[in-house]
Amino acid sequence: MDLALSEEQTAVRRLAQDFTAREVAPYAAAWDRAESVDRAIVGRLGALGFLGLTVPEEYGGSGGDHLSYALVTEELGRGDSSVRGILSVSLGLVAKSIAAWGSEEQKRAWLPRLCSGEAVGCFGLTEPGTGSDAAHLTTRAVRQGRAGGDYLITGSKMFITNGTWADVVLLFARTGDDPGHRGVSAFLVPTDAPGLTRRAVHGKLGLRGQSTAELVLDGVRVPASARVAPEGKGFSVAMSALAKGRMSVAAGCVGIAQACLDAAVAYAGEREQFGRSIAHHQLVQELISDIAVDVDAARMLTWRVADLIDRGQPFATESSVAKLFASEAAVRCANNALQVYGGYGYIDEYPVGKLLRDARVMTLYEGTSQIHKLLIGRALTGVSAF
Repeated sequence: MDLALSEEQTAVRRLAQDFTAREVAPYAAAWDRAESVDRAIVGRLGALGFLGLTVPEEYGGSGGDHLSYALVTEELGRGDSSVRGILSVSLGLVAKSIAAWGSEEQKRAWLPRLCSGEAVGCFGLTEPGTGSDAAHLTTRAVRQGRAGGDYLITGSKMFITNGTWADVVLLFARTGDDPGHRGVSAFLVPTDAPGLTRRAVHGKLGLRGQSTAELVLDGVRVPASARVAPEGKGFSVAMSALAKGRMSVAAGCVGIAQACLDAAVAYAGEREQFGRSIAHHQLVQELISDIAVDVDAARMLTWRVADLIDRGQPFATESSVAKLFASEAAVRCANNALQVYGGYGYIDEYPVGKLLRDARVMTLYEGTSQIHKLLIGRALTGVSAF
């Protein structure tokens, strides 16, 4: 793997840095307090081509490679992980899945709108009773009449990122009596479909600015043409999306960790105790050096996944490794940065408290740290713990 960025990747990274510094970072604290990001940010992400990264240009995407995508995701995470989540889900989980699994009709109908920011997507997998155990979801899609007929979908989804903003849900429901993952199918469900209601989830510890919702489906009718991939293949759609999505979360965690390093170094140089800046104190330097090591290690693990994807090599286990390490590292970095700030780190006038709150959820979603340890262990031993 060549660790030197190409001219194009460097330009994309710089564009993302400039955008984040101008359009995201100055507003992050206010959005956090208001529990709402300015929705106009979606159109701005689309205008720069960020929402179309890796999607073929013939469908309205901006092309590019997965390392460029990881670089953009990192920079957005550095500014505000609530904004990073918009891209990670609408592009990373929904648009990329449509590009990989969707019919030509589905690609033409949804990809140009998702890539431009005209439409937003959300990923309807998690349910109130099934998080890590997603293969046993209970939402049902019942076929009406003979093959080719409409489906009626009933059930609920929980903790859905972009849920109140989304125009379309990539939704997973049980279509047959087969147990576990074999009975799951995937559908593209417009959020204005009769019978679909949404409730915003407020009072979150972190990612407060991000739109998070519960979705309730009461006999929502969708045509057979809304199904993504053959019936019973929905779990494959979900797992392939999450394997790449974990790289996106890892990149966002690198952004959080880098923001912690930037904040800690700056504050250590300004804050004085015992007659000199606290940057002179060895134990403060230890805290900062620990953050720096975590940042570099998490970034390299994330770049490895992007490189494997771009070369068409297997990457699922490496994606779990990157997500596990980067998410746990982001929490450590935020905790160490708060320690550098001392008491001032505990109030929201300063950035590190928000960084810690935003980092904490990264160890929970798109596979908890414990689930990723099981996945890595199974890959190494050949023995399933499930």
